[in-house]
Amino acid sequence: MKTHVRALVVGGGAVGTAIAYHLARAGWDTMLLERDELTSGSTWHAAGLLPLFNMGYATSHIHDYSVRFYKTLEEETGLNPGFAIVGNLRMAQTEARMDEYRLYSATAEAVGIEHVFLTPQQIAERWPLVRAEDLKGALFHPTDGYINPADVTQAMARGARLHGATIERRWQVDGYRWTGREWIVTATKMVERGGNLVPSEERVEITAEHVVTATGNHAQRTARLLGLKIPAIPVEHQYIVTEPDLALVDWRRAGNPEHPVLRDADAKWYVREERGGWILGPYERGAPARFAYDVPESFRADLFPLALDRIEEEYAAMLHRIPSSEAAGLKDDFNGPICYTPDGNPLVGPAPGLRNMWLAEGFSFGITAAGGTGHYLAQLMTAGEAEIDMASLDPRRYGDWMTTEYAVRKNEECYEHVFILHHPDEEREAARPLRTAPAYDRQKAAGAQFGQVNGWERPNYYAPPGFDDHAARSFRRGGWWQYARAEAEAVRSAAGLIDASAFAKHLVRGPGATAFLDWFTTNRLPKVGRIGLTYALTPTGTVRSEYTIVRLAEDAYYLVSAGAWAAYDGDWLRKCAEDRAAEFGWIDIHDITTQWGVFALAGPASRDILKALIRDAEPETALSNKRFPWLSMREVELGMCPVRAIRVAYTGELGWELHHPIEMQTYLWDRLMEAGQPHGLKLVGARAQNWLRQEKSYRAFGTELGRDATPLEAGVERFVDLSKQFQGREAMEAAPLRATCVTLLIDGPADADPWGREALWRDGRVVGRLTSGGWSVAFGKSIGMGYVEPGLAMPGTRLDVRMGGKLWPAEVTQDSPYDPANARIRADG
Repeated sequence: MKTHVRALVVGGGAVGTAIAYHLARAGWDTMLLERDELTSGSTWHAAGLLPLFNMGYATSHIHDYSVRFYKTLEEETGLNPGFAIVGNLRMAQTEARMDEYRLYSATAEAVGIEHVFLTPQQIAERWPLVRAEDLKGALFHPTDGYINPADVTQAMARGARLHGATIERRWQVDGYRWTGREWIVTATKMVERGGNLVPSEERVEITAEHVVTATGNHAQRTARLLGLKIPAIPVEHQYIVTEPDLALVDWRRAGNPEHPVLRDADAKWYVREERGGWILGPYERGAPARFAYDVPESFRADLFPLALDRIEEEYAAMLHRIPSSEAAGLKDDFNGPICYTPDGNPLVGPAPGLRNMWLAEGFSFGITAAGGTGHYLAQLMTAGEAEIDMASLDPRRYGDWMTTEYAVRKNEECYEHVFILHHPDEEREAARPLRTAPAYDRQKAAGAQFGQVNGWERPNYYAPPGFDDHAARSFRRGGWWQYARAEAEAVRSAAGLIDASAFAKHLVRGPGATAFLDWFTTNRLPKVGRIGLTYALTPTGTVRSEYTIVRLAEDAYYLVSAGAWAAYDGDWLRKCAEDRAAEFGWIDIHDITTQWGVFALAGPASRDILKALIRDAEPETALSNKRFPWLSMREVELGMCPVRAIRVAYTGELGWELHHPIEMQTYLWDRLMEAGQPHGLKLVGARAQNWLRQEKSYRAFGTELGRDATPLEAGVERFVDLSKQFQGREAMEAAPLRATCVTLLIDGPADADPWGREALWRDGRVVGRLTSGGWSVAFGKSIGMGYVEPGLAMPGTRLDVRMGGKLWPAEVTQDSPYDPANARIRADG
């Protein structure tokens, strides 16, 4: 057994073997340890489905890679992975479900996933055993189907060995120790005794430069060993196998092809053929989480008792959809643990706070995602970054505020929501409210309809009493649209107040702070009392994070970044500072997000509102351009509240961000509301703000800005100072210009706007995709931002955008189409 490797993979399910395969294929000396037998976790009882359908861009790429990769395994390894390419028919009982499929279709076009739409009549003609008269239609993927989980895992294991990897079974990892340069991993040989696996006296220490954990149901044990919080906890998933359906047997005996995997999303189940019968897999209400703290030592390839009472509704729905199945008795049943995370995406990437430790945990669709995860994680490890933006899967999207109970409740909710309508404006309710700023109750009383970001409650929009946010959701313009439009109009005409307290905030100070931040970020650092927008890059020259930097003193900086990414940004800051400590000296970095609330006050009347509150020797001139210029910061007093006021506005209007001690938030809220009433101040949520920032072409991290585009591709080169050296500069300059970020005005349908997931077309081919979308109150039409081929980025270029299954005309406009000279944001007074 090897005792020194470059990469050690812990866990021998489909995900672990896929990672070992791709690392070995990349030339890394790799070993995999499995505590039992390969596939003995959730892999062995998985149904083996390979659904390409996914509303996320990165996950769609991962699933697409897996399906294509699995088709190559037999030729490479000689092992048949058992891939039945029967296709996938996703049926719809409602027009709302068809709208969901049309939105997915636009994402699939951007990724290049083959799919077609079928009418009920076409379904009935091709598969007469399926009742179709009450359907609205279906989405059909002809290239996927199902696979044998054990066979594909063994094929990947053989492929890993062919590329030089070592696989060791019956070794349980009991400890991890970081030496400063590499990991010392302690493992114990497991032996079978009385049907159980028990530790033996044989132990070994393995030295590994990198470790990847793919421990599936055992993620909580892994979390304890590493001192982490990993919100990957299994939920029961059951499926049943029927006896042969005589009508199905006759259908196949007549020479007809196997049915595709059938999904009746509105009935919350999937069905596929199995030896003349059917496998029914429901996603029912009430499925409980299991193993919240640990997997019992006695639990191996075991199952839970079937809970048929939970799935009666789904079983009856199968009998309705496939009437002949009613005569088929039950043959077998499975109820096993499958890992989930609070948002349904797996945790793939660097472990927070640890070096060269990588997580691949929380896979609810592990067979579908395994191949793609191995491919892109190997890129991340060996090349410094993957070719797609993996931030949506990054383990650091959850901070230390996350608890076991939170993960349990959200994971159960996520399981139940597998087949719900995935509205783009969806907000799930479990475990909420949890993180609330002091003004939460006042906002709720004013009609705030909340979303959540990083656990924080944040107003999406404000509505009148009795308004039902859930009923207002839609794939078109939801019931909330009129309120968001009024809010956006108020910012343009009078003033709006936005709660931005969820912003991530870090204090960076110390003798080495200036030299470090100058190297860490792309733009020149601001002078004391001024602010600057800047970026931190990945080793491959793409955008890793976006920061607004406020210089408080010569060696003290206040960094503001996206609210969803506090732990993600903080981890990167600290690791980079530690890496360069010998060069730059002592640096102190603190996450102070929960210490400071933020209100954004914006609009032509914002200066007059603040004049009524500011305590200054000359209040009439305190907010003038001379004393308080654009892109500057001043410590001011608004009534009795000390405020770090920053003259900047994400909406593109005259405005200020008011950073305040969070314990004084309700006081400041009340004073602002009083002062704003004579000036038409309106409360504004995140959705209107998102529309307004697109009118200014302000890029947002997580949409236009990410780890798959350089600043030059993103069109933010004005925030890149090429007169200095900074992290990732050489890679950025060497990278080819693959796409260009543009803003488009869209003549779309009368009842819908783009969501930022749509494909862009020209001359019958896909030439790009939207990353943001919405409504422009300034131009009276839909607006969007996205990426196109560089040759199509000139203003005036005519394109088409796919919305609701149709192509609608769009035109590339100049950057910052609203007030391009910034006259309004610089207005004096």
